[in-house]
Amino acid sequence: MISPEPQTTNMGYAMSVFGIAEWFLLLLWFTVLIGPLIYAKINETSYALSLTVSVLFGYVIQVFWTLFAQWGLVEYWIWSDFVLIPSRTSSPLWIHTLFSAGFLHSDALHVLGNTVILALIGIPLEQRLGGRRYLQIYFIGLFGGSFAWYIFNSASNSPSLGASGAAFGLLGAYLAGWPKDEIPFPLILIRKWPVTLIALLYFALEIIRAYDAMALGKGTNVAHMAHLGGFVATYLALPLVAKGGPYALGVDDGGPSGQSLLSLRMKQMKSSMISITDLPDPWSAGGFELPKNAKETLQKLRASGDEAETRIAWMEHLANQSECPVCGEGIGMVERKNGPTIQCSKEPQHFHWP
Repeated sequence: MISPEPQTTNMGYAMSVFGIAEWFLLLLWFTVLIGPLIYAKINETSYALSLTVSVLFGYVIQVFWTLFAQWGLVEYWIWSDFVLIPSRTSSPLWIHTLFSAGFLHSDALHVLGNTVILALIGIPLEQRLGGRRYLQIYFIGLFGGSFAWYIFNSASNSPSLGASGAAFGLLGAYLAGWPKDEIPFPLILIRKWPVTLIALLYFALEIIRAYDAMALGKGTNVAHMAHLGGFVATYLALPLVAKGGPYALGVDDGGPSGQSLLSLRMKQMKSSMISITDLPDPWSAGGFELPKNAKETLQKLRASGDEAETRIAWMEHLANQSECPVCGEGIGMVERKNGPTIQCSKEPQHFHWP
């Protein structure tokens, strides 16, 4: 998180005075922040990757604002209501800035440094936690960093911004959960390093820098306490958030990068598959007669256990020998995070199981 010099921003303006160009850029900013997350939710893809894209695209909109300002198309600095200014954060009107500031950055180097951590630490951490738990950790780190900066600088009028609290939060969470994992990361060389080394090195450097800034009075525009706050918040929260997740805390299996992508995907799918042993078959549940050729396959499917690979094979076989009882079209098998499903290839609402 960066705390820019106050004179570099126009902090006196609010959205009430925005013109068309300002509103256009602001709405575009919201769209590029939320869009990747919606896409990840609908398509069941990585939230870690979607958040990285959101942060990058958010900065692109900031660059557009700079260009618009140079061309004389905008008059106001449109982020004034979204950066974190500690002196105003005690008011409920500005609580949102504890989160919104995490999607703004001061320059290209600032956003690049954060997105490296969000991607290289975030993706394997999400594979350990699962998507929903990963989102919880991300925003706990973001909030923890912003809140720590507010507590230690409550009278400050200087704006601060950046996803560094969330980035350091990912390091703290990974250290608390799976310190023996080895993941690719650029420490001197780009190679696999132990999570313990990466996380403790970053944490130790921040303690030194925070001491220099606060105890020795060395000037800095970096919000080191936000980094430490995000780290500590997720380190403490991880055991609770990860409870019931795909992997036990402290498991030593080389980390997600040490497993094949297929093996990892199957493990994640198995952890969230529902039991179909006592689940009514889709034909009977819909008031249709169970086809004879599907009856035997369905019995074998129910008896196949809870291995993801086996269920996929039998579901695919069941789909190939069946047709939709509503429209007569073929049935397809779709792999999802919570296990394979069969559905009408023309209209999934006709036939969908489980």
